[in-house]
Amino acid sequence: MADISITQQHSLSDDAARGAAQKVADKLVREYGLDCKWEGNILRFERSGVEGSLALGERQAALRIKLGFLMSAFAPAIEQKVAESMRKTFVS
Repeated sequence: MADISITQQHSLSDDAARGAAQKVADKLVREYGLDCKWEGNILRFERSGVEGSLALGERQAALRIKLGFLMSAFAPAIEQKVAESMRKTFVS
């Protein structure tokens, strides 16, 4: 198993940060078949072999991903792609 943890600082309003996170969720659903749901300011997502959350704070977004055994082989590539996506998504 592999864990990925990325925290991205931002200066977006609460509504703009939630909108940015929803764009990420829509992309995850479309590209990876993940199920996503909001619980307050936390976006939870999962599918077989992957589970995680994107927690929105006042000035940061914290992403946590837990990869199952088979997906853990791809952890470095996934982490790199996700980190770049977070930087692009949460710019002010």
